[in-house]
Amino acid sequence: MYPTIKFFSNKNGEISNFLSRYYNKENVDYNILEWEEEYKNPVEMSTILGVFADNIEDFDMVMWISLDKGVFIKITPNNADSIIRYLYERYPY
Repeated sequence: MYPTIKFFSNKNGEISNFLSRYYNKENVDYNILEWEEEYKNPVEMSTILGVFADNIEDFDMVMWISLDKGVFIKITPNNADSIIRYLYERYPY
């Protein structure tokens, strides 16, 4: 299992709008309420994590990341910076 990002929303279009606006994902179904992506290089997660934290108030959705099997961390404006720093410390390549 690779490190994973998951988005959840209760509102149609939120995930699709976020991904198309900030992450260049144009082919995401408008009606999805859950989206997941794995990263072979976990440092690449920092970009979408930072964008989400900066725009969290504009979207009705939550973001969770998993760096270890079975352990998920909810991303909030309060912990996003620390988690990004941790990614660069844990995966320095």
